[in-house]
Amino acid sequence: MNFSQYTKEFRYNLHLAYPVILGMVGHTLIGIVDNIMVGKLGSTELAAVSLGNSMIFIAMSIGIGFSTAITPMVGEADAENDNGKIRSFFHHGLFLCTILGFTLFGVIVLAKPIMELLHQPKDVIELAKPYLDWVAFSLVPLIIYQGYKQFADGLSMTKYSMYAIVMANVIHVIINYFLIYGIWIFPKMGIIGAALGTVISRIMMVAFMHIILSRQERLKQYFKGFSFDEIKKEVIKKIVNIGLPSAMQMLFEVVLFTAAIWLCGNIGKTSQAANQIALSLASMTFMFAMGLSVVSMIRVSNQKGLNDYKNLVIVARSIFLLAIIIEIIFAVLFVAFHQILPPLFLDMSNEIQMVDNQEVVIIAAKLLLVAAVFQISDGIQVVVLGALRGLQDVKIPMYITFVAYWVIGFPISYYLGEYTELKAVGVWIGLLAGLSAAAIFLYLRFHYLTKKLNEN
Repeated sequence: MNFSQYTKEFRYNLHLAYPVILGMVGHTLIGIVDNIMVGKLGSTELAAVSLGNSMIFIAMSIGIGFSTAITPMVGEADAENDNGKIRSFFHHGLFLCTILGFTLFGVIVLAKPIMELLHQPKDVIELAKPYLDWVAFSLVPLIIYQGYKQFADGLSMTKYSMYAIVMANVIHVIINYFLIYGIWIFPKMGIIGAALGTVISRIMMVAFMHIILSRQERLKQYFKGFSFDEIKKEVIKKIVNIGLPSAMQMLFEVVLFTAAIWLCGNIGKTSQAANQIALSLASMTFMFAMGLSVVSMIRVSNQKGLNDYKNLVIVARSIFLLAIIIEIIFAVLFVAFHQILPPLFLDMSNEIQMVDNQEVVIIAAKLLLVAAVFQISDGIQVVVLGALRGLQDVKIPMYITFVAYWVIGFPISYYLGEYTELKAVGVWIGLLAGLSAAAIFLYLRFHYLTKKLNEN
């Protein structure tokens, strides 16, 4: 194995990946900012936001997962220089993302009674319900934004979504600050203020993305003269055939992590808060792998469009290798700072909450040690999944992820969390098992497919 043939691809991979990574980190920051600002109000408020967001993440995973179908299709058409196809995939993708956004908003609002069935604390549910209504509405602009983003990603124009997210974050922090705490002429709205901050910043994100893309000389042809007569059944079917299994893959993973939030909620309020802290930090580092997953999808779909399968394998493996190196660095940092990071999320000077907060810090520190190991598996599975999406192979990976997370991961989480002294740490050991199984089986699938393509 010639190591240098992979490392020479690193520079271009990082060039494409860094805007996507910053954009993804920006998405996560919106949640972290909410957690930090709401955490200052108290642990009940933090648990309510955590519970509300757990339902939002499920819907979000379906929307974002579905929208990823646009990128490999646009990427392949771009390599073929087929502008008609690019326009068609963009318009159909945006149309489907809009319908999906409104559908998911409706489903979440109707699904609120589920919170009672999950045996969550009553005071937490009371706060979470009105918060959920507003944040659910923010799914509409978020998923429409994804339509624009995936289209631009497919054309290897990854910077614009980064600009949109940076702008959204600035607006979000300012609105949150004024509305959560009631600064200046604004009412003190607590966690509802945080929800409104999310809605407004996401609407601005879509507006920004539309304006910035439609003004690019290269893209003007795709923004002119949209009509519903252009919407064709066979193109919708093609996008749905890739989008639906992609949405399911993401759903299986996100629901596993959401189940971890609920399992920790059953163990107790401090375990739930600790889980939220560790998850916020692990999500942040996972965004680096997510960024590389998008690059994996773009570059593999380009090579597929060029029918260059030999180079496809080199490009894909260079991205896998880069993801492993980055995640190992984060693992070392998590081990080094596992006791220093958790207190940053809590008001440690609050004497009334002191006992609770100290317990939260102890649990969160242990979880970060497990997170250090599992993010390596998580990084591998997501970049390999990106490569498989680039090959437009989504059905078998959907079954693989289901088995890894729900036949292997969840039973281990449930047993160790509910029936052993490991509690929250046991829940996270289950997550590690599921992610590791997914990483191994998805890589075997990629190896099998590319070997077959190269033989043919």
